[in-house]
Amino acid sequence: MTLSPSKYSEAGVDIDKGNLFVSRIKSIVAETHRRGVISDIGGFSGLFAIGNEDLKNPVLVASTDGVGTKLAVAKLCDKHDTIGIDLVAMCVNDVIVSGAKPLFFLDYFASSTLDVEVATDVVRGIAEGCKQAQCSLIGGETAEMPGLYQPGDYDLAGFVVGIGDRNAIVDGSDIRVGDRIIGLASSGFHSNGYSLIRKVFFEELGRKIDDFIEEFGCTVGEELLKPTRIYVDSVVNTLRRYKIHGLVHITGGGFIDNIPRILPAGCTAHIHPGTWPVPPCFSYLQEKGGITANEMYRTFNMGIGMMVVVPENSAEDTLYQFGAHGEQPYLIGEIKAAQASGGGQVVIDGIC
Repeated sequence: MTLSPSKYSEAGVDIDKGNLFVSRIKSIVAETHRRGVISDIGGFSGLFAIGNEDLKNPVLVASTDGVGTKLAVAKLCDKHDTIGIDLVAMCVNDVIVSGAKPLFFLDYFASSTLDVEVATDVVRGIAEGCKQAQCSLIGGETAEMPGLYQPGDYDLAGFVVGIGDRNAIVDGSDIRVGDRIIGLASSGFHSNGYSLIRKVFFEELGRKIDDFIEEFGCTVGEELLKPTRIYVDSVVNTLRRYKIHGLVHITGGGFIDNIPRILPAGCTAHIHPGTWPVPPCFSYLQEKGGITANEMYRTFNMGIGMMVVVPENSAEDTLYQFGAHGEQPYLIGEIKAAQASGGGQVVIDGIC
């Protein structure tokens, strides 16, 4: 049956196009489904049977996030098949710091007018991220909002639910003086600080997305669109064998604002720059942008996307375990007694 144009489509919202999009992504989404999924996309909600996951006292752990203005870089590059990995990463990395395992993921995609090809590429990335995180994509929302978004723009939000044992939640309360801090290498900028990154690269330096930067070994666009690393597999598997006292996902706020979130009273985290290689993208940005070291460590991950606080006597074994699961781990610091009252302090040698 051929449908005549409707007043709604004249207003900028095309229901038929939305239905076409759902049909396009069904097989992509289905590839992420694991045990527990009991619904297909296209319904009013996603259903997932959690069972008990072999946990004595299971609790659900949830997180939501976006990818910020990294979306603007994807638009400049006209490349949309990796930004979904970033979306999943920002959510699942926040869940695993509690010691939980991601179960399922939902996304929200909003635009002025739905571009089916672009939206499908975004979902491909989300599906890839879910595969890396070993969770299922079970639903989402696609919204057309002409007049609210500019033509060609879109926004993303992600939602993840994980599960953990209440008796094994990692919240930093076990951190003690003498513990060691392991840093897991990032893949680059991840998905934070892109308003500053874009200001320096595009406004101040006048760089174009296809400019080749020798220090990077790739173009500006390729460097800025490197997907956020997902740490689910290595963290979940290491937790099964070794005691972890604290986990920190280094996102907005960098080292300085994120580490204190898990430190108990009386403890200070001492970080030693030089114990890990800082990727060239950070050094380049700092030098060309005239950014202070303090601001760099408060805005970016500086090459460490996840920090792991472990007992001193198991630090070397834990380091080896992360390496065996594909990470690049470095021993980057330790926990010392706080010099002032209280806790939550961070000391970065030569920085702050």
